[in-house]
Amino acid sequence: MTVHRIRLLGDPILRTRCQPISNSRSPAVRVVADDLRDTLRDWQERYGTGRGIAAPQIGAPIRLILVIENAKRVWMVNPEIVDVGDEDFLVWDDCFSFPDLMVRVQRAYHVTVKYQDLAGRSHSIDAAGPFAELLQHEIDHLDGVLAVDRASGLDPFCLREEWQRHWGREGRYGKPAPREEPRAAHVL
Repeated sequence: MTVHRIRLLGDPILRTRCQPISNSRSPAVRVVADDLRDTLRDWQERYGTGRGIAAPQIGAPIRLILVIENAKRVWMVNPEIVDVGDEDFLVWDDCFSFPDLMVRVQRAYHVTVKYQDLAGRSHSIDAAGPFAELLQHEIDHLDGVLAVDRASGLDPFCLREEWQRHWGREGRYGKPAPREEPRAAHVL
């Protein structure tokens, strides 16, 4: 298959609300799925990072993501957050589409996501902590939302090099805390 260039902040496709996939077993979906795998693998080999990628990041405006869970690849077709817990946490988020920038965001600590696999079977997954944050990040891509749109607090942006110098020891993830006010899943 093909390794694609990652679309960078400013590319209009990153602001596109992606189209639902009507046939997850179609050859066209399989091609995009394979390209996501190859592009993520290439990124991991070159930079040593990467836990997930969304179809619009390689120029495909469809609702498909690939995430790594427990060293296993999971393709999610038409993923949807159907429930969030009652806790949030602060995260220093990064993204292939703005690789030198860290953004402090607030995310739900627990989420439930329903999706289909590439064979068309329905699944539901409960996730917490870093994996919940990853799912929210990748699903946001499918709605044209980037981490920079969810910046939280004063001075929420930091270049990666400076973040490593000043906050790297503390890590990327804050502690979960009760949500101040309930929010609907569609605004995550």
